[in-house]
Amino acid sequence: MGGGVERLTADGAPFAVEGGVYASGPRTLREFVEVTWGYGERTFLVHEGVRTGYREFFDEACGLARRLLGEYGLVPGDRVVVAMRNLPEWQVAFWAAQLAGLVAVPLNAWWTEAEFAYALDDCAPRVLLVDGERVGRVRAWARERRVPGIVFRGAGEEGFDAHVPDRDPYLGPPPVDVLPEHDSTIVYTSGTTGRPKGAVATHLAQAGAAMNPRYFAAAAALARGDVPGTGPAPVSLTTFPFFHVAAFTSFYGVMAAGGTLVTMRRWDAGEALRLIREHRVTHYAGVPTTALQLLDRARSDGDPLESLTLLSTGGAPAPPGIVAGLAEAYGERVEPRNGYGLTETCGGVLAHFGAEYRAHPGAAGRPSPVTEVRIDRPDADGTGELWLRGQSLVRGYWGDEAATRAAFTDDGWFRTGDLARIDADGRVAVVDRLTDMVIRGGENVYCVEVEAALHAHPDVLDAAVLGVPHPLLGEEVVAVVRLRPGAAPDAEALRAHAGGRLAAFKVPARVLVREEELPRNATGKILKRELRGLFEGREAVSSG
Repeated sequence: MGGGVERLTADGAPFAVEGGVYASGPRTLREFVEVTWGYGERTFLVHEGVRTGYREFFDEACGLARRLLGEYGLVPGDRVVVAMRNLPEWQVAFWAAQLAGLVAVPLNAWWTEAEFAYALDDCAPRVLLVDGERVGRVRAWARERRVPGIVFRGAGEEGFDAHVPDRDPYLGPPPVDVLPEHDSTIVYTSGTTGRPKGAVATHLAQAGAAMNPRYFAAAAALARGDVPGTGPAPVSLTTFPFFHVAAFTSFYGVMAAGGTLVTMRRWDAGEALRLIREHRVTHYAGVPTTALQLLDRARSDGDPLESLTLLSTGGAPAPPGIVAGLAEAYGERVEPRNGYGLTETCGGVLAHFGAEYRAHPGAAGRPSPVTEVRIDRPDADGTGELWLRGQSLVRGYWGDEAATRAAFTDDGWFRTGDLARIDADGRVAVVDRLTDMVIRGGENVYCVEVEAALHAHPDVLDAAVLGVPHPLLGEEVVAVVRLRPGAAPDAEALRAHAGGRLAAFKVPARVLVREEELPRNATGKILKRELRGLFEGREAVSSG
């Protein structure tokens, strides 16, 4: 990474590693969050104009933790579901579980009743912590299983008590032992390739995940020539849904620095610009799609984003054009940051930022000090499956030993299912998902590479590349593209554009242009299975 980053991990340094874990970092999330009490009246959360200070947040989380163990009779190790929008109460509920030694299970707030029922049956929680909008989707399950719940921002009803904040400043968290080896969270995978699986992380793993963004922030400061830990605390507009591990990476970093987390009820680029201006937001964190929309809206509105110093993307592969567009509009004032992480890594374990990211926009960065990387069975180009091992890796899947054995080797390596390569300088480039790679007539085509070529067209707003069956070639490359409003390029013009950047066999044989947004899950990943049906019965156009 340059910039003397080895100073951060030397013996006695803040990010020194012993036995594969951060030597001086917290060992549990209870230990991590207890420190935030010291930030006192500093603003932690801003939601719809209402500010919540760290002390108020911590006292309320302690009160809920005491209630869960006392009134509801839970014991450490019991599961507690958290299902809400990005409300301040989500943070209260999640951290109450950590303070009480319970296992927090943050569920996808966008799920349907049937999807909720599947996960609830799987994790068997003792209590449900939900907002008023989610009650209707879990009510039938809760009544049938006789599982109580607490409603936040909603009226109480049979089986569900209304949340009444207890902010007694003198009682503190309940007196329970929370150990590093205890389970901390069960986070469900996105389920894009099958049923969601509950990835189980210990406190030690989540504590490592909480240290990773602090390390990357310090490394970025050194690379800029700054002193880590100096300067104002970050004010972050975090648009990831809280139930996703990309959000964990964001709010862990904010909390560790005593910063402020600004949230939105739903994504809207114009509203995001207003919040950035009003709250002097310094850090933006979101999926690449929202980042592109933010930059596009700022450009059309002539908004200088004068307070912004960092634009960070995650949750899905970032088109290389984000970096170029950011540099063209704002020079080096706004630092780009990208990375790589999975549900199974509890968030980001690779990071790429600043000048190095600008110079190598196709890479995902370098690993944290507690993360090992290797490429399994590389081909002649050095591309193979990315394997990871380290402190922040989950211990397996809840109640699914077969899936755990399939994903983890006996010596602890996690098979990510992603294709990657490592360059001579140690940078990791994630090329594609194993399942997304198209094998056309024996040639490997990486969808991410083709999508990047399409994104380079100035009129392309979004693009998805996938493989469909072909009677002679086995698979054929196709694409679905969404254009900017008023743009005119047709499918052939887009194919010609791609042909100027790619080998002929990689150029999409068919390109469908549509006005609608491409279908995505809650974390920004394109649902390609929904797009494949668009190509049934359509004639192919030869790509040479």
